[in-house]
Amino acid sequence: MPDFMLLFRQPSFDYSNFTAEEMKAFNKRWADWAGAIAVQGKLTNRGSRLPEEGKVLKAGGVITDGPFVEIRERLGGFVIVKADSLDEATTLAHGCPALDRGGSVEIRPIYRPA
Repeated sequence: MPDFMLLFRQPSFDYSNFTAEEMKAFNKRWADWAGAIAVQGKLTNRGSRLPEEGKVLKAGGVITDGPFVEIRERLGGFVIVKADSLDEATTLAHGCPALDRGGSVEIRPIYRPA
């Protein structure tokens, strides 16, 4: 069964405005969603949440700092899932909490050389 990466892209969103209760509920929503995939035996790696800061290296040695104001969405994190097909991996992405905040989930097969 192939692996797929689910990449969470979200518009700039300030989680510091959440109350403690809102953050707890938001984190529970993520845990519940990932847990439902894990119960099916399809969660390979819970990945990590990614901070906004970072750097981009471009051809010619050009380095830019993040956050990256030239893009509308930021990569917020990822998980790795097992699925029989891209369609099944896409089905697993449904219900992702990133979608609740105007974000998106990019589903990509992970290439494994033979």
